[in-house]
Amino acid sequence: MLRRMFVWGFVVDTATNRPFVILKETEGERILPLEIGLLEAPIVTNVLKGSKFSRPMPHDLLTNIIGLINTEVNKVEISDLKDNRYYALIHIIHNGKELHLDARPSDALTIAVKMNAPIFAEEYVIQKSKHVQLTKKPEVRSEEKEKWKEILENFDPEDFGKYKM
Repeated sequence: MLRRMFVWGFVVDTATNRPFVILKETEGERILPLEIGLLEAPIVTNVLKGSKFSRPMPHDLLTNIIGLINTEVNKVEISDLKDNRYYALIHIIHNGKELHLDARPSDALTIAVKMNAPIFAEEYVIQKSKHVQLTKKPEVRSEEKEKWKEILENFDPEDFGKYKM
C-alpha cells in the first residue's frame, strides 16, 4: 500500500556527516529518512529552496523533455529498500499509458519537486526503514547546523564548472 509523503526537511547525521532528506507522512507522524549522496545534497537542497542554476542540470533536462513530449509525471514512489539502499520509481503518463522509470530517490524527489508531483512510499519500506515517531524536526548540533547552513547558503551552482573530473 502506498502512503502519501512530503519533503519535511533536510538533516545531516552528526556522527557520519551523511546528508538525509526526510519524508513525512501527510496523514500521520512517521518519517522516512532517505540518505542522499554528498554530491547530490547541494543540488537537492537548492531545488527544494527553489534556486535556479545558470545552466540546465540533468533534472532540468528531464523535466524539459517531459514537457516537450506531452508527458506528465503522475507521481514519484519510494518503492523498495534492499541492503540499506532505497529505490524509487517515477511514474509518467505518455499517450494515455503509465510508464515506470527506475530512479535514484534523490533524482526522483528532485523531479517531483520540480514538477509538483505527489510523493509516495510503500508501506513496507516505511516499516523496514526503522521509522521513528516525531513531533518536531530532528535536532542537529548547532555547530554542524551552522557549518552546513553556511555551505548550502553560499553554494553557487556555477561552482560546478570550476571543478575538474
